[in-house]
Amino acid sequence: MSKTPICQNTSSDLPRLLGEEERAAFGRFSFALADAAMAVTLAHFDTPIGVEVKPDHPSGYDPVTIADRGAERAIRDLLDARYPDHGIRGEEYGVKDTKGDFHWVLDPIDGTRAFISALPVWGTLIALTRNTRPVLGIMDQPVTGERFFGLGDTAWLYKNGQQQRALSVRPCEGLHAATLCTTDPHLFTQEERPAFDTLRKKTRLQRYGLDCYAYAALARGGVDLVIESGLQDYDIAALIPIVEGAGGRVTNWSGRPAWQGGQVLASGDARVHEEALRLLTKAAL
Repeated sequence: MSKTPICQNTSSDLPRLLGEEERAAFGRFSFALADAAMAVTLAHFDTPIGVEVKPDHPSGYDPVTIADRGAERAIRDLLDARYPDHGIRGEEYGVKDTKGDFHWVLDPIDGTRAFISALPVWGTLIALTRNTRPVLGIMDQPVTGERFFGLGDTAWLYKNGQQQRALSVRPCEGLHAATLCTTDPHLFTQEERPAFDTLRKKTRLQRYGLDCYAYAALARGGVDLVIESGLQDYDIAALIPIVEGAGGRVTNWSGRPAWQGGQVLASGDARVHEEALRLLTKAAL
């Protein structure tokens, strides 16, 4: 069992959204959710596993496995038992709507293509939102034993259940010195591609295919910029508290909150973020 998460120096407006006791309770419970999902995903990782393809995905190939569905079911069962009045939105089982302020937003395996390829750059994403705003986020990578946790203005890295260190983005003076990540350079639409290509050419180094792990790398100070498009809320909600808790920024391409997904830009240094936004303005929806 993982240790109780420690998160201090919460942001000035978080007390309005979560009281001190709520932060502690939700933090502990979110770790229990991640543990439950991990038991399922690890049992199926790097083993022969059946793969279904969801219909009507723009890429033409959107795989799903018993691990995706089993992990989300394990999380939902715990949520229904502990917080039956909380809403839930997950990639595999849709929406359980309630009239309350709190909703859990779940992606049991973000990066199923990596999962079925035995590449440890996928993750389980668990977010708690209040009135659609993400207030708590976990990105759990069971194979490496890494768990990235964000709450308030602090984010932490855990390794095999042990707290390692506070996460912190790195400074970067401009795009010319930046490392850029995206899951796939071909995910951008015909209208978006010129803006992405311009941004890509202005950066020093580019890395692809990391899914949610790219945001974790940004939060730990390994890369400087992540750009994506076509995201759902469950693709990004858990990552926002982690990146922002580490001192970074996450917005859409217009510079507004990215809580609902769509076109997403994340950065570690505000100078890089503003420079990138200027290049993306014409393609912003």
